[in-house]
Amino acid sequence: MRVTLELGYDGKLSLPIQYNYLLQGFLYGNITEELGAFLHDEGFVHGKRRFKMFTFSRLRGEYELKGDRIEFCSQPVRLTISSPYGRFIEEFANTLLRREELELGGQGIYVGSIRVHPEPEIGTEMMIKTLSPVVVYSTVQTKEGKKKTYYYSPYEAEFVDLMDNNLRKKYAAFFGKDVRARKLKMEIAGRPEEKIVKYRETVIKGWMGRFVLKGNKRLLKLGYDCGLGAKNSQGFGMVVVDERRDR
Repeated sequence: MRVTLELGYDGKLSLPIQYNYLLQGFLYGNITEELGAFLHDEGFVHGKRRFKMFTFSRLRGEYELKGDRIEFCSQPVRLTISSPYGRFIEEFANTLLRREELELGGQGIYVGSIRVHPEPEIGTEMMIKTLSPVVVYSTVQTKEGKKKTYYYSPYEAEFVDLMDNNLRKKYAAFFGKDVRARKLKMEIAGRPEEKIVKYRETVIKGWMGRFVLKGNKRLLKLGYDCGLGAKNSQGFGMVVVDERRDR
């Protein structure tokens, strides 16, 4: 399930450039404490992995960069949220409709509209365009015996291999069973752009661009719903189907 909010505000909306944690807090702050505690503390479990099973886009609208701030200067500003867990989206949207006063980064905002997206028809191949950077990483050990996070690029084979493995774990966690499916394949369409984002004190590297994915349609649909790659609930891995090449 996927919704897009059109956010309004008085004057300008000024936020830190690294605003992902503010958006995540906005989402958690507009669901019940019970659901928030479940997603934050438990989530959907597979082995040692816990998945929140939601993702969100970057803010979309006209803006200016001023130092370490981003100022949105025209309305509306759009935010898209997606999850296969219907309760999360429904509870979030209903809360927004009930509340007269909302806040983002210490500034008053309001919801002009909430658009519910129709479910796309996803087959075994689809062209996607990222709405937030796709993050793929693993923890490796250096020669000195220290742990280090290595972020992969779409030009490395591990990028799609780890994405495939991540999707299978999410499927097992959410649906409670493994999926038998051919390995995910990916083609790069155009030139992807690396994005470096700071989430609180952690530097995260991801990629924006357009890609063709080929694989099991249930896994592709889940990737569309909850995000591709890692750190989805921190605002990474959201994609939209590019209908020019979907088939």
